[in-house]
Amino acid sequence: MKAPPFPSPSRVVSYTDASRIVREHAGGLAGHTPHSTSLLDALGMVLAEPVRGDRDQPPFPRSTRDGFACRAGDLASGQALNITGLIRAGEAALRPVKAGEAVEIMTGAPVPPGADCVVMVEHVQRHHDTIRLAQNRNIMAGENIVPTGAEARAGEVIVPRGSRISTAQVAVAAACGVAQLSVFARPRVAIVATGDELVEVEQKPLLHQIRNSNSYSIAAQVLAAGAQPVRLAIARDEREQLEASIRTALQSDLVLLSGGVSMGKYDLVEEVLLALGAEFFFTGALIQPGKPVVFGRLPVEDRPVYFFGLPGNPVSTMVTFSLFVEPLLGALCGEPGRGPRFAQARLAHDVQVKTGLTRFLPAILRSAPAPAVEAVAWQGSGDIASTSRSNCFLMVPPDRPLLPAGETATILLA
Repeated sequence: MKAPPFPSPSRVVSYTDASRIVREHAGGLAGHTPHSTSLLDALGMVLAEPVRGDRDQPPFPRSTRDGFACRAGDLASGQALNITGLIRAGEAALRPVKAGEAVEIMTGAPVPPGADCVVMVEHVQRHHDTIRLAQNRNIMAGENIVPTGAEARAGEVIVPRGSRISTAQVAVAAACGVAQLSVFARPRVAIVATGDELVEVEQKPLLHQIRNSNSYSIAAQVLAAGAQPVRLAIARDEREQLEASIRTALQSDLVLLSGGVSMGKYDLVEEVLLALGAEFFFTGALIQPGKPVVFGRLPVEDRPVYFFGLPGNPVSTMVTFSLFVEPLLGALCGEPGRGPRFAQARLAHDVQVKTGLTRFLPAILRSAPAPAVEAVAWQGSGDIASTSRSNCFLMVPPDRPLLPAGETATILLA
């Protein structure tokens, strides 16, 4: 897909338009050349080839309980059934169950031919080598049995191409005898934090300085998205140094710059990007926090590299990454359609804001006594301490000055 034409270098758009622009460009990207890797190394990566079942799952009718395999009609009739054997998990069910018989069976063991149910051991009365159905209990054919192939059939796609490998998918691939998976390589994401006020985490900041937390929070989000972060040195508010840092960053597949995108005298990121030949798709979004966010791409031989200029305040950086970086990064990982995760929750209290911007307020989603979300008190987009105590962001539309308690609201999952 051909990327859409880029607008003039100055364009502030709505949240809806910014999201659409990013997704249009993500639609023109594809994951890296696939390669084969081991099951555990594939965790968090994206499948390039589907996982298919090598046999029916389960390959035999499987008991889901410890109990007795028998015929439901025999047991329901009230007669005593003779216990003729024992089948453990891992043993073959060789002898069929006949009328008036029951076979003791363990969870996960194959149900023998002739049996059409497994009655739980707690639901029978046993006397020596016979069982009867306990009083006030009943049994039906098929109960406590998973039929052959009920979970998956041989040759069926179990994990489709484009799936991000989770622990459950590692387990199902192993169950299918797949020791190596074909996956898309993790894209490299260069991270450049800018600003004269920054010092590295190991340093003790002076009163007018702050530690470089953005570089770490962005790297953590990149890792969680299945990519490889490349943290570069802090770039000072000086044109030549910033240009050198960006040129180094262009060796990666995506460039994320933090800070320097506002309107201050020393906010030089856009100016340096423009001098390097950048195409800007938007230079701001009508959101809070994160309004100064920038999106574009730079020419690198025959391989244009996309970039985001993220605001310097840490909460703005986290929000704009979730909203805009994730969809593009998902496409680079081989997972088109990935993006911010939204959910619905009931508001625990009134929320009042000014109109004009789509707002994302740090919030806490609670599950008890009933699911509800409440905004947390915070001091703006630099308040990382309050944000660290939240687990989501409450989304407030730009035309809603008041969201009343009890209303269903949209939340951005962190």
